[in-house]
Amino acid sequence: MKEDKDKYIIEEIEEDDEVNNASENSMEKESPHSRPTLKEVIDETAREDEQPSSSSFTLRKILGGDVLNTATIRKQIWLILLITFFVVLYISNRYSCQQKQLEIDNLTTKLNNLKFKTLSTSSMLTEKSRESHVMELLRMNNDSTIYTADQPPYIIMVGE
Repeated sequence: MKEDKDKYIIEEIEEDDEVNNASENSMEKESPHSRPTLKEVIDETAREDEQPSSSSFTLRKILGGDVLNTATIRKQIWLILLITFFVVLYISNRYSCQQKQLEIDNLTTKLNNLKFKTLSTSSMLTEKSRESHVMELLRMNNDSTIYTADQPPYIIMVGE
């Protein structure tokens, strides 16, 4: 039993040595010139020319900002300007409507106040122009020649 364990451990060690030797051989085959240097990697990732955008837009790419490269912006500049124009138009129209609504509310309040004032003035005029009130004022002043008729009016019949 112990011999089986020892064989098994020896086999594992030999396999690990083979794997290590294979990785060392592959590293030896790759010379320092075949692997890209740090400068080459940075130059490749930080190029100023446009890389072709992928045809599939995922939510990750959209939220990550990958769709906002200069080629996409250049292609869609007129659409972006049109949308911006409509947004500005919408905002200015809404502001104008709000200003007009405030003016309408202000004028409605003034109209209601003037209606109440007109109604009260009309009521006061009706009160002061009643016959009983006018007669009382005439009696108080004593300088008027107007008086109430004692006799009923005459009816004149005109023949045809």
